[in-house]
Amino acid sequence: MRFNKITSAEDFQLINSFDEVKQRLLEDKKYSDRLDKPLAYWALPNDRRLPLAFLGRTIGDLLATPFDELSATPGIGQKKISSLVTLLNRATKEDAGFEPSQAAAKEAPADDNFSTKSPLDADGKFDPSLVSEVLWLRWRETVRRHNLGNERLGRLAPTLTDLPTVIWNTPLEFYMGHSLAEIRRLKTHGEKRVRVVLEVFYRVHETLDLAQGQPHLAIALRPKMVPVLETWGLDRLTSEAPVSRSEVMDRLTRPMLQQILTDAGQTVHDLAAGRLGIESAPQSVRMQARNLGVTRARIYQLLEDCQKIMAVRWPEGRAILESLCRKIEEKPGEAEACQLLTATRDLFYAVKSEEDEADVEESEVASV
Repeated sequence: MRFNKITSAEDFQLINSFDEVKQRLLEDKKYSDRLDKPLAYWALPNDRRLPLAFLGRTIGDLLATPFDELSATPGIGQKKISSLVTLLNRATKEDAGFEPSQAAAKEAPADDNFSTKSPLDADGKFDPSLVSEVLWLRWRETVRRHNLGNERLGRLAPTLTDLPTVIWNTPLEFYMGHSLAEIRRLKTHGEKRVRVVLEVFYRVHETLDLAQGQPHLAIALRPKMVPVLETWGLDRLTSEAPVSRSEVMDRLTRPMLQQILTDAGQTVHDLAAGRLGIESAPQSVRMQARNLGVTRARIYQLLEDCQKIMAVRWPEGRAILESLCRKIEEKPGEAEACQLLTATRDLFYAVKSEEDEADVEESEVASV
């Protein structure tokens, strides 16, 4: 947006407001200590349409920049210039000092609160200690801009191994109203939990930051395996070509097991693969319990993680697999494919049967 030519009363009012607050900040000596602070110091957690390109710049630097140059900054339109003026006006308040900056200032050096440096360490790994309030504001704004507040943490997390089960289904919007300092003070949110939450927002931001929204299009974020599995599943539902066991294995079962490896680790992956007979004949729960030296109840408990993971990673998969099972059951000559498909569905989505419940209770009694 360029204001070289004033096109409306709103434009004129905006320019006039900017000039007025600029004059107050520069001419009144009581504001001199605020000129060296970044604009983000006066941003509130619930602010919308923040001028992200300006948050890391100091008040003095912004006021020294011609208005036309500020308004010509890529990604800055009339609404974000209006937000800039709002933040500058906050800096003139006698009690200036708003969250997130003040709360964060008590816990980290001032420069760290407004850093715009990458949160990745020298090895390319995410480091939560490098996350500043400015970065957090940017990530939240990206999530808000793309209407992803209802997405669940567990759906978008790189891995579920470090994310407690109790917050797998927590929507992103739960954290969007908090400053970084407030999140770190939340009950039950230790260092590990905060790291995973921040990394989810970071990964979403990195994926969508440069994406330009279109009024007739929507962006959906899903685990990488999901589009591949859904494409195959929906294609199979509409195709009359025969399906083989090897196809089910390679196009469905193995990708789902790979997700289990990512989210639950090697032990659960190997148990699931053993139950499905990936490398050898299917293993019974009794055999697996004996091999690991644990009760059958413990094996069932570990295998239940597969269902919990798919419930957050690919909940839509249940309907697709059930439809596929019904279709293949009706076709002669596809018994082996049907057997593996049914076993895969039952492992990842089936409700525990009464027989399984009795088996668990029996093994629990035996272990007492």
